[in-house]
Parts: sequence; structure tokens; C-alpha cells
Amino acid sequence: MKERTSFFFFLIIFFIARTLAAQNFSVAKTEPPNWWAGMKWSTIDLMVYGENLSGVTVESDDDALEILKAENTQSGKYLFVTVRISPDISPDNYKLIFNKNDLTVEKYFPVLARNEKPEKHKGFNSHDVIYLITPDRFVDGDTTNDRSPDGMPDQFDRSRELSRHGGDISGIIKRLDYLESLGVTALWINPLVTNNTGISYHGYASTDFYNIDPRFGNNDDYKKLVSEAHKRGLKVILDHVSNHIGLNHPWMKNLPYPDWIHGTVKNHLNAMHEKMSYFDTHGANEVTVHLEQGWFVNEMPDLNQNNPHVANYIIQNTIWWMEFAGVDGIREDTYSYVNPFFLSNWAANVLNEYPAANIVGEVWSGVPAYLAAYQEKSKVRDFNTYLPTVTDFALRDAFAAFLSGKDNLSRFYTVFSKDYLYENPDNLLTFIDNHDLVRPMLLADGNVEKVKLAYALLFTSRGIPEILYGDEIGLKGGKSDGEIREDFPGGWAADKTNKFNYDNLTPKEKDLFDTIRKLIELRKRFPALSSGKMTHFPLQNNVYYYIKSLGAKKYLVVLNGNNKRVIPNFDLLKNRMIEYADLVDLFTMKKFKSSEIVLQPYGFKILEIR
Repeated sequence: MKERTSFFFFLIIFFIARTLAAQNFSVAKTEPPNWWAGMKWSTIDLMVYGENLSGVTVESDDDALEILKAENTQSGKYLFVTVRISPDISPDNYKLIFNKNDLTVEKYFPVLARNEKPEKHKGFNSHDVIYLITPDRFVDGDTTNDRSPDGMPDQFDRSRELSRHGGDISGIIKRLDYLESLGVTALWINPLVTNNTGISYHGYASTDFYNIDPRFGNNDDYKKLVSEAHKRGLKVILDHVSNHIGLNHPWMKNLPYPDWIHGTVKNHLNAMHEKMSYFDTHGANEVTVHLEQGWFVNEMPDLNQNNPHVANYIIQNTIWWMEFAGVDGIREDTYSYVNPFFLSNWAANVLNEYPAANIVGEVWSGVPAYLAAYQEKSKVRDFNTYLPTVTDFALRDAFAAFLSGKDNLSRFYTVFSKDYLYENPDNLLTFIDNHDLVRPMLLADGNVEKVKLAYALLFTSRGIPEILYGDEIGLKGGKSDGEIREDFPGGWAADKTNKFNYDNLTPKEKDLFDTIRKLIELRKRFPALSSGKMTHFPLQNNVYYYIKSLGAKKYLVVLNGNNKRVIPNFDLLKNRMIEYADLVDLFTMKKFKSSEIVLQPYGFKILEIR
């Protein structure tokens, strides 16, 4: 009898403990962690993290921070609180009061003063030259963060191409003077947010959207980087991902809602890469579903932007980083894999907050008609995408074909001839390579003259040119991602040679570096090269001719696509009076008549027509 009484007593105590535990609740954090006074996006969808949040209500201690509603989730680990911030609010810490039964938890939500006016976020345009950095492979400026914190799977090993190598934000700051001397005007840095996932040195598998990965530094380091870059006249572009997350994101342990992602870890669609399906009048809907809802890779769960909380989270996160760090624009990853109506709303809201900023969407296709459909005010889209800039993979494919010997310069003539498809061809991101593509020197099998010619075309044609870190000294890399993203020589104390030091470059490297630096200088010095009207002519003997003009200024670009010496034929340009003009070589400032021009194998001339 005594044992039976003890058992019932134990059960009563157990159920009381469970009841009390269910009544208790905790609030761990909110995302976004703060907001700012005077923002156009002033109704915030706060995502509250905690325990036993089911049934929790929320109040504010100030009418300037008005609680519109609180939405519980089934797991009790999240609470979505809609907050309206008054336009007259004063910067301060505002108290959020969470209630459940007789228990109360108070948390402060900071509303900060804005650091600068929206127009200070300057965007980027055809007058800029963008330098792309994979931070883990650029410079190790702080060796104290060369370790993965407990629970993070990636380890540091420079001998392994897919491991962490140690490059960080401090390293980029350390080399800002080098970048300024090269002449570039904007930095696109691969994502720096936390990636607690294996083989994620690249940054595209986020597990924390609001914090910099500790192996790169911290949020204040990033803010310092932007500030130091701005002091040198360098803009900074945020690399942002709204399509997917890393498999180890905390959400994956307890999804806020069943439809937070598309499918499940064990049962999901795989992404189809038939990007034309959005515009294919004969296309099957199943293909579009695979494109939009398929997981890019199995380690990257695909976010469902049709869930309004997911949509708000992404928009707010983008605006938060713009405001917190003061960046000038955005490069949005895997753009064509995301619901286009969400992206239209996303871009419209970001640019509404920062009208002077710019956004480039990664649309990986070599078909100009498809690329043009993504640019704002497209002639073929039945709604406005609000996306100012698109990646010009059509031009990149022409560069790859020429450098590898698979095609000649006539392909460029064909690509440029299709510029009528674009709302604004000057707002195309142009490039020979990026962090996903084989480097020019490998494509050209080490032929420096051929690579120099490609850069001459890149820097004298329309669009916003971008170069990948190390291309200026001819890094060759390899075909795999890890080889493409090789370490910059001299970025680590143990490196045998420091290639940031001009004196340590080989004659071949100096030749390429000097040419690229001079081309950047000319593009900046002569606006017609970056934003002038282009008049080009069909190729003769694989020699490409075009004129760039702006006002009274005219410049003739002549490119020899042959591996032999060529005397250009200017017959097609007779109506341009070239034979009577003085032609001044912008590289040497020497004066020529057209009959005196000779092009060396893969040589080029950029000539002012006087």
C-alpha cells in the first residue's frame, strides 16, 4: 500500500512539473535584432525565437512601437510579431512585454538613428570596375580566427582545396590600398554570413542570416571594412542569397511552419536548370515547379518565398544589412531559381528604401533574350521585375569561346547586335570569369596577349565590368571550384612570394597587371569608353572594329583576333573619315594615320579620333 501511495505521489509531482514547465517560457532573440527610425519599411515582421512560446501575447510600453498582432507557431519555438514603428519615433530602446498566464518576460528592441542618408548608398554603374573576392582565399589578416568553433564542421587545411584556408575581413582591409592602386572602384565579396555547414568556405550555405561567420570576423569588422573602403572611394556590394539556406541552419531542426521550405530533407525536388521554362509558351508547368521549388543541391534546402513570413524575413534581412553596414548595392545569387513575383516585390522594396543603390541578379544563361526578360521594364515580361542589372553570361560565353580557340571575334559582334533586347544594355554586369568559372589564363592556355585582348574588349565595351581576384596577375587556377578559387599568393605569411608586391611579379605578370591597370585608368579617364554609343562593323579577316562616341569625343577600338601580324583594313569605315583623321594611341599617346597602323598577334589599339 505504501509503495502504491508513493507511485501516485510521484505521478502527481511529475504532472505538476510538466504543467509548470509548459507555463514557463523563454525569449532567446529576435530577428531582425533592431531597426532604425525614419525607414520607409516601418512595419516589421519580428521573428522571435524561444521556448514554449505557444499562447504568448505581446505588448509594447510605448505607442510609437505599436504591436499589431502576434502569431504563434505549432512548435512553440517561434513567435511572429507584427510591429508598426511610428514615423515620429525617437531612437531608443523600446520594451517588448511577453505575457503568458501570470508570467512576464521583458525584452528591449533597439530603434536606432540612421547613420547616413539613403542616397549615400551609391550603387554601381558602367563607370565602375568591380573586383570580385572570395574572402577565404584572398588574405589571412587575422590568424587568431583560423579555427572552426566547436560544432562547426569545416576545418582549416590549405593543402585541401575544399577546406577553409583562412582568408578573412581583416585581410581584405589590409589590401584595400592595393585595390585602390589597381584602379577598381567597387568590391563584390562572396557571402560573409555564418555557414555552419561542411564545405561552405564559399559562403553560399547560410546558417545565420544576421551574423558574420566567426572565421571571417564579426559584424563590426564588416562595418569597418565598408567604412575603410568608402574612405578610399571604393564601393562595396553585398552578396545575398534568398533562394536557399545551409542544411545545418537551426530552422531545419524545427521548421517555423511546414511550408517554410520546399519539401523535406528526405523528399524534395531537385532543381532543373531549364531557366527558359518561365517564358516558354510550350513549356510544361512541371519544369517551372522544379526550377522554382527544387533544391539547388541536397545540402541547401530551398526556401519557400510564398510563405509571407519567409518573404518578409528576406526583404528585412536585405534592408538590415544595407542599413547596418552602409553597403552600396547587392548581388543576388541564383536569381532565376526564385519565385519571380517575390523577387519583383523584394527588389522594389529594397530600391524604394535606397533609390541610388543597384542590384544585379545572377541569371546564368548565355541567351540574350532570356537575360533581357529579367531586366526591369523588359519588353517581353508582363510585369516589372524592378531588377536594374543582369549578369551578361552571353558575353562571357563569347570570351570563353574566343580564349579557348573554339570561336573567333565574330561571336562578340553577334552578342552586341542583340542589345536591342535589353531595356538598358549599359546595366549589364560583364565579365570574363567569376568565382564559378574557369579563369582566362587557363582558357587561353597561358597566352597573355590573348588575355590582354579580351580585357581590352571588356573595358571598352558597354556594361559594368568585373574581374576576379588574382586575374590581374594571371592566376591560372584549374577546372574545379577549389582550383578556380585558389589562394592569392602573398595573402599568407607562409607564402614563398608576395604577389601583392609589384616588384615580385614576373615580367609576364607585370605585363598583364600593367595592361589591366592601364585599361581601367582609360575607362575612367575617357567616359565614352564606358558609356558612349557603340558603332561596330562586321569583322574583316577576324579583325573587329568599333567606335565609341560621347558628344564630340570619338574613339576607335581595333582588335586583332589572329595569331599573326595584321594590317587593318579600314574600307568599311570610309564614311567615318578615318583615313583623314589623326589617331592617337591612348596607351602610348603616339599619333598615327590609319595607313600606319599595324596590329601584332592578338594585338589591339584604342585610338582617339581627332
